[in-house]
Amino acid sequence: METSQDVHVEIARIQQEIKDHLGLGSNDLMFEYASADGKVKLDLITINPRHSQSFLFHSETGYDRVDASKKMLSYVTNYREKESSYTIQWIANGEKELHTSYFRASNVYGALDKLYYGRDMNQITVFSVVLNPVA
Repeated sequence: METSQDVHVEIARIQQEIKDHLGLGSNDLMFEYASADGKVKLDLITINPRHSQSFLFHSETGYDRVDASKKMLSYVTNYREKESSYTIQWIANGEKELHTSYFRASNVYGALDKLYYGRDMNQITVFSVVLNPVA
């Protein structure tokens, strides 16, 4: 039987693998766990230091934190082959600089959901959403 310390060590190990795979540091990535309907939802959030904004990278649901973390690691290692690349140009209300952000999603709505994650849709103006060509 695992102790709670073993679970924390396992989660930390998986999180480090995710960070390493994405090439991001601790300041550029957040792991948010929440309970929903008897399961655990993990939102992986990236932070762009250039324009001080956070975006949803991906969400996974598991029966516990370890399971959700393992599912996220599996996604991170395979997402480039499974999802399309989108470029979104947008501006936050009250700002003058046009921002360009890149997302992987199964469709344009998924890309926009990742842009709008955790924010009021009325605070951002989207100028373009482009499906990038496959290289």
